[in-house]
Amino acid sequence: MGTSGTAEAVGRAQEHESVPLRLAAVFLPAPLPRDGRIAFWDPADAPLPADTAEPAERTELTVVRRHGASVRRRQTPALSLPLDQALPLLVRARRDPAAHPATACWGAAALHALRLTARGRLLPGLTRTGHDAWRAGPLDPDDIAHLRAVAAALPYEGHAVPLTGPGPLRLPQPEALMRAFLDAVADTLPRTPAAPHACGRPFADRRPQRLPGAADWAAEVAAGMDAGVRISLRLDLSAYELFDTGERVRSAGAAVLQVHSLADPTLVADAAALWAGDADAAFGPRARVDAALAVRRAARVWPPLDRLAEQDTPDVLALTEEEVGDLLGAAAGRLAAAGVAVHWPRDLAQDLTATAVVRSAPGSATDGTGFFEGEDLLRFSWQLALGGDPLSEAEMDTLAEAHRPVVRLRDRWVLVDPALVRKARRRELGLLDPVDALSVALTGSAEVDGETVEAVPIGALAALRDRLTAGVRPAEPPPGLAATLRDYQLRGLAWLDLMTSLGLGGCLADDMGLGKTITLIALHLKRARGEPTLVVCPASLLGNWQREITRFAPGVPVRRYHGPERTLDDLTDGFVLTTYGTMRSAAPTLAGQRWGMVVADEAQHVKNPYSATAKALRTIASPARVALTGTPVENNLSELWALLDWTTPGLLGPLKSFRARHARAVENGEDEEAVARLARLVRPFLLRRKKSDPGIVPELPPKTETDHPVPLTREQAALYEAVVRESLLAIETAEGIARRGLVLKLLGALKQICDHPALYLKEAAAPADRLAARSGKLALLDELLDTVLAEDGSALVFTQYVGMARLIAAHLAARAIPMDLLHGGTAVPERERMVDRFQSGATPVLVLSLNAAGTGLNLTRAGHVVHFDRWWNPAVEEQATDRAYRIGQTQPVQVHRLITEGTVEDRIAQMLESKRALADAILGSGESALTELTHRELTDLVSLRREA
Repeated sequence: MGTSGTAEAVGRAQEHESVPLRLAAVFLPAPLPRDGRIAFWDPADAPLPADTAEPAERTELTVVRRHGASVRRRQTPALSLPLDQALPLLVRARRDPAAHPATACWGAAALHALRLTARGRLLPGLTRTGHDAWRAGPLDPDDIAHLRAVAAALPYEGHAVPLTGPGPLRLPQPEALMRAFLDAVADTLPRTPAAPHACGRPFADRRPQRLPGAADWAAEVAAGMDAGVRISLRLDLSAYELFDTGERVRSAGAAVLQVHSLADPTLVADAAALWAGDADAAFGPRARVDAALAVRRAARVWPPLDRLAEQDTPDVLALTEEEVGDLLGAAAGRLAAAGVAVHWPRDLAQDLTATAVVRSAPGSATDGTGFFEGEDLLRFSWQLALGGDPLSEAEMDTLAEAHRPVVRLRDRWVLVDPALVRKARRRELGLLDPVDALSVALTGSAEVDGETVEAVPIGALAALRDRLTAGVRPAEPPPGLAATLRDYQLRGLAWLDLMTSLGLGGCLADDMGLGKTITLIALHLKRARGEPTLVVCPASLLGNWQREITRFAPGVPVRRYHGPERTLDDLTDGFVLTTYGTMRSAAPTLAGQRWGMVVADEAQHVKNPYSATAKALRTIASPARVALTGTPVENNLSELWALLDWTTPGLLGPLKSFRARHARAVENGEDEEAVARLARLVRPFLLRRKKSDPGIVPELPPKTETDHPVPLTREQAALYEAVVRESLLAIETAEGIARRGLVLKLLGALKQICDHPALYLKEAAAPADRLAARSGKLALLDELLDTVLAEDGSALVFTQYVGMARLIAAHLAARAIPMDLLHGGTAVPERERMVDRFQSGATPVLVLSLNAAGTGLNLTRAGHVVHFDRWWNPAVEEQATDRAYRIGQTQPVQVHRLITEGTVEDRIAQMLESKRALADAILGSGESALTELTHRELTDLVSLRREA
């Protein structure tokens, strides 16, 4: 400002000593703040002094005076001074006891303005017309508090000049008027005669300078610097109301600009009043500039606001439909970040949602009718809901016809996502087969246009889902069952009865030895439909099935459909037992018979859906299909697909899509959601109980598992290293399928060497009395069997190689140990005789090939199970162990696993521990994964490691 300007103002004030301070002062704002003036008038109507000098002007002032019980305007003479001339008088009046109270208050305001200017509290800006102007600011809380205190003391004579414009008679609010006064002082003092020469004309010359290109700059300067006001937008949807009534409207909606006082949060006004000057009393004239700057700032994040400056009514912005949608969407967030709130209509709803739903015919699958017996396809469509309450078809039609971002529904405005409108227009997603619909209901999701979306069942399908997932209570034993079922068996019976009564198949996947056979016999009796049940099983189990049916369901007909004399003549009820091999060759005959139920025992025999056996089994129709297996998943999820696609065709979709959607992600552990989704889909169709379950453990004696490390003999070690060296050399230069074949050949050779050199060298005529000396495993087997037999015990010896089984049998025979050998070539009658001899104790040792005898047999006489070699999947070994460790076993069972030290067998045993949870969590890819190892990894796996 410079001291010369102040001295000059004081000097001029001395020229106006004739302006008596007894007069009341009032501030008269002007569009250009520095043009504001102070007027002095006499509330007592005394004559004004006649000797006042220039530049004091005599003028007529319109004031508001009391008139009886009311007020009225009247003209009164006044003396008017520019601000630079009035300031010294006002400052002196602050301490003059004869000064009028109004003048003294304006003197206090003048001192406040001078102190702000001295502190440099000046901000450059623009007037509403785009001219340069200073204003006081930023103001700290103490400054604002002092301003409010002075304004509160101002008597009415200090702001008695009424506001112009139509409407009721109103006086300006003291605080708003004083704020305008501070800005006027701030815009006056810096403009000394020398300032334009030193700084240039803008913001220095008293003459107004229009700055059309400085709007953005001024907005930046004002941003966050005590603008005094903030703005908001109120969305007005009345145009939509007119549109709905058929009237033509020029816009889809409007955004009404509102102004809020930062000094007094209760002050809110539409911008129309601000632009007209009607809000000056509350906000002060400076608020117009602040609001205009705020609009410019907001236009940077939402350009449609630029149009406000071009309109006749710059308080209401007409909006297109797209702009309404933008304002209700992304633009609202951008404006909020810029400090501009968007106020939506109070009745605007934003909770419109869409869900894919599947609707079934009333009564289907809930009244005992088989789920697949109807031919009707199920409707799959989008269902929209408002606040969780589904829309009617008519309401969805209204939504589908909407071309606007908001729609009137249920006497409310509803914010509409364009994607929801598209779903309302194309709400039909097609028709689903019952199995596909059930899959959607159980998983809670479906694929729509390549995207996984939430899906829910409605009506009878929802009731079916609830029945499948609610769990079951133990069933009552059926009449004619000559046995007492355990609690878990009664629950299994209830589950199977539920699934088959609904026309759905199921897989009973209890651990071996938990009584799946007797549970299935009870299910046949409970269904009692007068139709035969076909049981397909391995040949070794035919006798076991026949004995248990005769024992537990006396009087129920049972026949074997096996051998050259097989026939289905005169078949009416009961059981028909056949083998997988017979079923494969006689599939047309079996398919021509009407069956009440088809059972696949040891169903892992059809885990390959492309095998001739699996294809033949699928040709045999039945309203109920049940798979029995202790290992629903041995190597990968495709096996699970094969079982459930037979029991409930189509449940898991085509194998290719099942692999892509579920299996890969689950097997690789990539997607926890995929695991959960598959579990929800599979769980109702597969009942899995383990011997370790709390409700079953008390039914079984303890089981002890022991790994026995065995050293290689010198002959075994030499053979092992030679085969590794030669094979790795060939594998290193091979590629693709040839390499994979060589890796599998190497692994097989090493496992045979670990068992016995004679097995690898194919020495069928090897001297039996010298076999133990050539194999560490066979020598240890001798020690184990000697201990077992000394305790009058019995043992099962499993090996995956029939050749090894024959070598063991020859060796034991040479030692005069009573034993039998059961393998795939053993005739069915002889198998049954072997089982009977073992169970009676006549032969304490039974040697078995793993593939032929690892399932189905009941061999509870054994207290010891020996695994001579390791299978690549522990689930297969557990199946074999379960020949002895099963319901009916009364003695503790000891499991012995023979593992050669330092070999591939040793390292595979460590890997198998991590794979043991495969059937529970859902498997890896088995032995084939080893063929994908790098050369270095393969070398590390198979190289012989000698103990130090």
